[in-house]
Amino acid sequence: MPEKYLKKILTSHVYDVAHETPLEHAPLLSERTCNTVFLKREDEQPVFSFKIRGAYNKMAGLSRDVLKRGVICASAGNHAQGVAFAAQRMKTRAVVVMPRTTPEIKINAVRSYGARVVLHGDNYDAAWEHARGICEKKQMTFIHPFDDPDVIAGQGTIGFEILKQHPQALEAVFVPVGGGGLIGGIGAYIKALRPEIKVIGVEAEDCDAMEKSLVAGKRIMLDHVNTFVDGTAVRQVGSETFRLAKQVIDEVVVVSNDEVCAAIKDIFEDRRSILEPAGALAMAGLKAWVAKHRVKNRNLVVIASGANVNFDRLRHVAERAEVGERREAILAVTIPEKPGSFKKFCATIGNRGITEFNYRYDDPARAHIFVGVQIHDQKEEKQLMTALRKHGYKPVDMTDNEMAKLHIRHMVGGHATNAIDEIVYRFMFPERPGALMNFLNTMGGRWNISLFHYRNHGADFGRVLVGMQVPANEQKEFREFLDRLGYDYTDETGNPAYKLFLG
Repeated sequence: MPEKYLKKILTSHVYDVAHETPLEHAPLLSERTCNTVFLKREDEQPVFSFKIRGAYNKMAGLSRDVLKRGVICASAGNHAQGVAFAAQRMKTRAVVVMPRTTPEIKINAVRSYGARVVLHGDNYDAAWEHARGICEKKQMTFIHPFDDPDVIAGQGTIGFEILKQHPQALEAVFVPVGGGGLIGGIGAYIKALRPEIKVIGVEAEDCDAMEKSLVAGKRIMLDHVNTFVDGTAVRQVGSETFRLAKQVIDEVVVVSNDEVCAAIKDIFEDRRSILEPAGALAMAGLKAWVAKHRVKNRNLVVIASGANVNFDRLRHVAERAEVGERREAILAVTIPEKPGSFKKFCATIGNRGITEFNYRYDDPARAHIFVGVQIHDQKEEKQLMTALRKHGYKPVDMTDNEMAKLHIRHMVGGHATNAIDEIVYRFMFPERPGALMNFLNTMGGRWNISLFHYRNHGADFGRVLVGMQVPANEQKEFREFLDRLGYDYTDETGNPAYKLFLG
């Protein structure tokens, strides 16, 4: 039961290194959501995230003899910094295994606390296996990022602080969910003392292991995870955290990457603080939950869990925030290829601002245009679509089309009329030297590459759009190539963005 964690939370050692972070009122967000919103500022911890609490609490419970052998963990993010910082304070040796795709800024942050960094593999799973091997060989102690009672109890001190800082009536606390350690600890404390307060988990799309597990009644392993919200990119929640989650979570909200980008912007505008995607995840969930349930005049708490964001990623966040807030509509519209068509189209748009307009001549009879339009909400977007159809246009809504937003809006060129047997796939390349050569070597020169688009988004993985000329009788061989390659992929050949602008 959650009550069993009360003593562990109340007797934890986190305050040797962690701060009691403020619970700040967010006036602009409160006004926009018609509720009273508070941000629990875990981004103000020494390592800019809550992870220091659980890591230090776990290590503080180890004997001196055990600490002499050192500690080890596998992480590409905030847990790595928490373990390294805690080890430095406790004057013990720390080894952190990180994927080779980890950005240099994160590697340098861990090294700055005196930890030894080992780079291994292209993903977290490979780093994890390597860390476990070192752990057994060197007789070190493995510090799990979430599935450990001491780690969970350390994170649970956030729940203790929330109830102390806000003793009045609270409706709900919104918590980002990865492996489940944070929501397990916070939920255990709150439900033991104030069971009427809702504990609501928030997950990103394609990173919803907890939601799927709760629905299935057992832990589910995801085939792949959303790497944009990398702080919660976990394929499977922990066994202990799942046991707790079934008792303490009232609801899970799943949000899109664009909604996370909008939440990052919201918090910046309110507090002038820039959170990482996982740090703003709970805010995105609050907004979605309030809109769904039409909740007003309640006290709501959001866990702002971290601020370790790559600066390069902010470009992508800025591009997608307006879409996430539904203040920009992305449309594909076919217009006649004749003088005055553009003017007529703009007149139909009315006094709405055009954020971008992409077009390249291809057909003497008609033109396909890619256009961004400023709107206030989804209702206005529907009105715009209706107006366009009324004037004889056939608009295609691309606002939720990942291929269109990631690639089409940044590409040059047009239709390739001679690209016979072309198929188009969207890949996730590990963001490291050699990833492209591995792709080409695995392909082996078997098929011609007719299209290639890559744009850096400051993440651990690159989003790449590739066109290849593959005859129908070679599809089986092509499938075998995809299996050997091992990169996540999506077939975009049937995507209307491809058909309208590239195919």
